[in-house]
Amino acid sequence: MARSIASPRSSYTFRMPTSDLVARTAPFVEQRFVDSTGFALPYLWLAPTGETTQPQPLVVFFHGAGERGSDNHAQLRNGVAELLSSDEHRAKFPCFALLPQCPLDHRWVEVDWSADSHELPVEPSLPMAALRELLAPLLRDPRIDSDRVYVIGLSMGGFAVWDLLCRQPTDFAAAIAICGGADVAQANRVAHVPIWLFHGAQDQVVSVERSRQMVETLGQAGHRPRYTEYKAVGHDAWSQAFADPGLLPWLFAQTKRR
Repeated sequence: MARSIASPRSSYTFRMPTSDLVARTAPFVEQRFVDSTGFALPYLWLAPTGETTQPQPLVVFFHGAGERGSDNHAQLRNGVAELLSSDEHRAKFPCFALLPQCPLDHRWVEVDWSADSHELPVEPSLPMAALRELLAPLLRDPRIDSDRVYVIGLSMGGFAVWDLLCRQPTDFAAAIAICGGADVAQANRVAHVPIWLFHGAQDQVVSVERSRQMVETLGQAGHRPRYTEYKAVGHDAWSQAFADPGLLPWLFAQTKRR
């Protein structure tokens, strides 16, 4: 049975922080978004260094369960701060970055992470719905290259990557899903998106079979995603993934397929 996929619910106008604010709190700027239902979503914002007249890519990053809360800092754990904000990477791969923080009593996707499979929920979770509402005006902002919008997530955030891709399959140029899980029945919706999956073969939190199944199903849909499986690694596949020297060059080389 076909399932409806909800759309963002407001015409919120995103206003980028001024350069003065970025300079005072560099590199990440703390923000708080309240959506049309009153749900509050803390997030961090990163802007490219220097002045540019050309549209720049946007990276959306989803953290894992351990980084939930309201401090608007925890989402920088596990190496993502260095990945996105090191001087070297900011010089080589200038971009905007959006790092929302899921509240403690919520999930990016309201499913059982330990299950062997799940179906895409008809409605997005409250934090995912808020993120989509926040994201909508960014996808229209002339300062952002709409052909180079990327999404990355680990663990609970890996589930979020798949959830967002399935709900907005035409908006992203590429994705990186680390130790997450997807509704394999939705593979056809995202088969055109370049995706790099990572998983530890010894993962006791989210079974490695979740990534293996999606790789196989995407293959059956005619897509050959990149897949890296670490034989001696448990749940923490992100440390090695973020240390892979080919990760960012691959990501930023992708453009939206039409």
